[in-house]
Amino acid sequence: MRHRVKKHRIGRYGSHRRATLRNLAREIIKHGSILTTTAKAKAVQSFFEKLMTKAIKAKKADKKEVSVALRREIFKAIGDRRLVNKLVDEIAPKFLERPGGYTAIYKVGPRRGDGAEMSLIKLVEEE
Repeated sequence: MRHRVKKHRIGRYGSHRRATLRNLAREIIKHGSILTTTAKAKAVQSFFEKLMTKAIKAKKADKKEVSVALRREIFKAIGDRRLVNKLVDEIAPKFLERPGGYTAIYKVGPRRGDGAEMSLIKLVEEE
């Protein structure tokens, strides 16, 4: 039974899974979109959405202490100050009025080598 089991395992043990999600989230921040397997895309989507929510709260924060605390939480998850600043100062202002759903997953097709289902995960652009 899978009662109260919420995380995507993606075939890795704990520290390897965290490192994989961290690296995928970094690439989304750097490039805006990445091509990966569908399972990894679904796993990183929830991880990245939580970071994005913290970044938006940090951008909207009135007090500097709140903004710094949220930036430190994002840094704990990502591990790169420049990417934290890019997320909060450049990417988050585009999504200030959006209540959620900052990323979209588009299925691309099977990978040539092993047939794994590939997907493109990218930041949603405002219309």
